Amino acid sequence: MKKRFDTTLLEELLAASVRPLLMGHFNPDGDSVGALMAMSHYLISRGMYPSAVLPSHYPEYLAFLIGEETPLTIHSQEDDNARDLIASADLLICFDFNRLSRTEQLEDDILASEAPKVLIDHHPHPEVEHFDLVYSDTELSSSCELLFWILMSMSDIQGDPSRLTLKCSESLYVGMMTDTNNFYNSVIASTFEMASLLTGVGVDKTKLQEAVYNNYSADRMRLMGHLLKDCLHIIGDCGVAYLLLSAEDKRLYNFAIGDSEGFVNLPLSIKGIRISALFSELDNGQDKYIRVSLRSKGDLDVNRFASLYCNGGGHINAAGGRLYMPFEEVASYIEKSFREYLKIG
Repeated sequence: MKKRFDTTLLEELLAASVRPLLMGHFNPDGDSVGALMAMSHYLISRGMYPSAVLPSHYPEYLAFLIGEETPLTIHSQEDDNARDLIASADLLICFDFNRLSRTEQLEDDILASEAPKVLIDHHPHPEVEHFDLVYSDTELSSSCELLFWILMSMSDIQGDPSRLTLKCSESLYVGMMTDTNNFYNSVIASTFEMASLLTGVGVDKTKLQEAVYNNYSADRMRLMGHLLKDCLHIIGDCGVAYLLLSAEDKRLYNFAIGDSEGFVNLPLSIKGIRISALFSELDNGQDKYIRVSLRSKGDLDVNRFASLYCNGGGHINAAGGRLYMPFEEVASYIEKSFREYLKIG
């Protein structure tokens, strides 16, 4: 089940690069951060000096992956450092997004860059026209799994994971682990093979699981209880359950970036529920919208639902998007949308 990729052009681009820049997506998750950090550690091991940019801040539970070795710039409205890095880079490597719009305000800067651009991603329908080299495999669990097999195909690694640094291997494992919801979603045989190979060369899966899943605040636990008790709605004849997380609830429970991670999966444990959704109100004074997270079982396609009703997309069983409407109107809109999509009522 080992995956092989042609890395000839990638190796040529790396050999010619002096200022490589690694790019993740807005609202970065474990897969995005893991891929950035893994590639950074790999390039450092080659004697290179990469920089990395994220369009917004990462969740605190991923902070242990961020090392001092790689300068990581978080884009904000207050400074142009990220834009300067993009403009000066001689190679751009983008991870875990299929559309440049996922980089939000930095999209135009990336498009304006004359540097060669590489995409490493596992989402459907990548914008290949904007890249000089694209690695895309929608069957793989995560962008970190895709990156792992690409690295295994590199001439200096030659399929031997012991040639990766431990920090690189840990970053890859965390990205794969979080994007599969700890081996629950989107797992195929090669995913387990990757996990086996990485644990075989020293990755401590228990330590990483502790760092990611058992390191939340008490407020986050109380928020989860409040959501399940007071904000869980079930459309029984549709097999749909959804959670509504308001900006006021976030303030009440001292919400931090990443605190809602995993909440969307919780209703899927209810008997008869085939689709679960989380609608999270964002109001930071600059952007106002409702962030949508969708999960499903079997062949129910939430990617198509997200595209049709939520200005988004993703995978068949995991997708996301945005709604631009008053939070109070979400419940009626989404119930009507699910009934229409599932042709019920």
